[in-house]
Amino acid sequence: MARVSGADSALERIAVAAVSGPLLSRILGHLSDLPLPRPLRVPAIWAYARAYGVDLSEAALPPSAYASFNAFFTRRLRAGARPIDPASHSVVSPSDSRLSAIGPVPDHGRLEQVKGESYGIDALVGSSEDAARFRSGFSATLYLSPAMYHRVHSPVDGEIVAWRYVPGRLFPVNAAGVRSVPGLFTRNERVAVFIESEAHGAVALVLVGAANVGRISLAFADLVTNRGHAAGRFEPAAKIPIRRGDEVGVFNLGSTVVLLVADPRLAPAVAPGALVRVGEALWRRA
Repeated sequence: MARVSGADSALERIAVAAVSGPLLSRILGHLSDLPLPRPLRVPAIWAYARAYGVDLSEAALPPSAYASFNAFFTRRLRAGARPIDPASHSVVSPSDSRLSAIGPVPDHGRLEQVKGESYGIDALVGSSEDAARFRSGFSATLYLSPAMYHRVHSPVDGEIVAWRYVPGRLFPVNAAGVRSVPGLFTRNERVAVFIESEAHGAVALVLVGAANVGRISLAFADLVTNRGHAAGRFEPAAKIPIRRGDEVGVFNLGSTVVLLVADPRLAPAVAPGALVRVGEALWRRA
């Protein structure tokens, strides 16, 4: 990562902080949800796709079918666009992402954000008790760029046993944000989804919100973040079965997923910096 001078770093921190308020993202979210007339909507979607290199052939619907920009941004993909790794005990990528980091969780329970800066997994998931289960496991940090598909899927077969909503700021999660905001992933609004997997033990899928809309919704529960929802840990009346590749939630505009897996027997299948897609193996059994 390129070094930033002292003056540039100060300006960067000011710019990042200026866009971190939830209200600004809420306003942008409202605008992105507004229905647009077709003569404006379709050219805007095509222009966005060209600018960011979005592969529209993967989308389940044509550009003309989306009533708003956010409907396009949160688009589903056509059937078969994201095949799941055939190895039954692999842990697969929950999102289309740049793999920022992957490796064992250190004994002290802190993950590296950037060189010289780290954050605790207890703060990330909002509970030291929940975090303790991952001290001998593995983690991966996955960054979703504006060009990518923004639905998040289960990395394992198992059962959803709980989720926790943690309100917070909405700092950008791009390189500037990660570089200039200490403990960024523990300061931003986020949802931690807890899965019990017979093959891999405890799994935590942490969806971290970000500037610009900043909304996360879950496929299995009535939760939409940045809408004044009550914080806390929630458990379903009955455990929710889920398979690798099943949808878990949706990001409205870009963000990051931090994945924690308790299984100590894993070996990475990809290296940091790789571009991964939903269903590709992140780890296989060592």
